Amino acid sequence: MYIRGMSRTAPKIQLSFEEREVLENWTRSGKTEQRFVFRAKIILAAERGDTNQEIAQSFHTTVSTVGKWRNRFIQLRIKGLADAPRPGPPATYNRQTELRVLEMLDQPPPKGFGVWSGPLLARALGDISVHQVWRILRKYKISLARRRSYCVSTDPEFAAKAAAIVGLYLDPPENAIVLCVDEKPSIQALERAQGWLKLPNGKALTGFNHEYKRHGTTTLFAALETVTGLIKTGHYPRHRRREFLDFMNEIVADYPEQEIHVILDNYKTHKPKHDRWIIKHPNVHLHYTPTHASWLNQVEIWFGILWKKSLRGASFTTKYMVRKHIDNFTEAYNETASPFEWKAEKVYPGKLKHNYKDLCK
Repeated sequence: MYIRGMSRTAPKIQLSFEEREVLENWTRSGKTEQRFVFRAKIILAAERGDTNQEIAQSFHTTVSTVGKWRNRFIQLRIKGLADAPRPGPPATYNRQTELRVLEMLDQPPPKGFGVWSGPLLARALGDISVHQVWRILRKYKISLARRRSYCVSTDPEFAAKAAAIVGLYLDPPENAIVLCVDEKPSIQALERAQGWLKLPNGKALTGFNHEYKRHGTTTLFAALETVTGLIKTGHYPRHRRREFLDFMNEIVADYPEQEIHVILDNYKTHKPKHDRWIIKHPNVHLHYTPTHASWLNQVEIWFGILWKKSLRGASFTTKYMVRKHIDNFTEAYNETASPFEWKAEKVYPGKLKHNYKDLCK
């Protein structure tokens, strides 16, 4: 019992082997924070039997500080030597703040502005800093600068047509060839200066001059063999039906004894005004993608590869150079060609979702 006027005996401390080893390591290590070294020395001294007054005098601190860490260690052991959690100042912003920012994005921007920006949102809200606006946008992965485009198919037979095409990809008819055919018109032969530019700071950048000369355009027809990934191309000055049929004649000639299934979009040159060509080629079956769904045609993927790896930023002085350049790329591409691991899952506005593998069941 504590009697007024008499000193209270400090609770004794007994360390386990593991606890003593931890505390002694703290005092010896040069990487340990000094606050933990100080607390470890207090506990080691307390275990030796030193009083709080003696420990306080040895380490030039107060008796209350020594008593605080002695009691914390008795209650929580090693964990008690860590700093107690501090609540900090109350949050300035809360969930309601986030909702206000997100709701403002649904409103049209102020007059004269085309899109929202971080400073513009902060100014419109009045009591939310621009830094907090950016934090909220980053949290919800919202980019005010990025723009995406989408095209919703209005074809009433979308599901049936899409299922038929995807069925050809996943399970082609036996001993038949499936080809994806389309054209890329108006490929420009642009001549522009390009090369490396040395900057004053010593860095070097590659690029091309913004000025260029036009040397005409050319049209590329391409057919992708879905099973192998091989590409066949043809160059034409225009993309009328006669050019399309000429290219198709070359393609069909490569498979004289096989059934051919051709996937096409709804461009008018792909649809015959009469059936003479179809009657002449009974082994050819044309399959048209749904309206506004040309992305179902796999050759569109290859056109993207062609642009990114071959045409973008290249310089040409003649249309012949463009065609030769494409032929060289196609030859190199076919050396390592492989079929696309094609997966299509589109989410349209209104939460309409199609999984095309399910359509084929």
